[in-house]
Amino acid sequence: MTTTTPEEENGVKRRDFLYIAAGGLGAVGTAAAIWPFISQMNPSADVLALSTTEADLEGIEVGSEVTVVWQGKPVFVRHRTEEDIQRAEDVDLAELRDPQPDADRVIKPEWLIMVGICTHLGCVPLKGQGEYGGWFCPCHGSHYDTSGRIRKGPAPLNLAIPPYEFLDDNNIKIG
Repeated sequence: MTTTTPEEENGVKRRDFLYIAAGGLGAVGTAAAIWPFISQMNPSADVLALSTTEADLEGIEVGSEVTVVWQGKPVFVRHRTEEDIQRAEDVDLAELRDPQPDADRVIKPEWLIMVGICTHLGCVPLKGQGEYGGWFCPCHGSHYDTSGRIRKGPAPLNLAIPPYEFLDDNNIKIG
């Protein structure tokens, strides 16, 4: 028969318990002390506010476009006509410098949402101008079609599509 001393019960010594308790409190205390330093690395509230933009689509008539600002950049929100959609879908991708089907550039075909900055030197293209019915950058003569794809001029890439989602039928969140 084994005898236990008051310091030991079921093979566990009181000192073992004290070591575990002190270690646990030390870990909690260390975490509480370094938390402010880790937390200060998070983006500030004003940066988070700029990370997304919501736009109301209800007042944008078919064939018209509005410009919203997202992260300091203009974003074109265009309610395309059936003719715009058809012209964008009928393009032979082999003719494009930066081939990208129209279906890959839109979530809903009637809504085209893209960053309105020319991919050549960062100018803002003019809507409804140019040879392809889309946008024209007057700085150096880049022409974009009704899907925002580069068709002519020095720009190397299509107009960028920002990350966006439809919140409902009348609202989108960009970013």
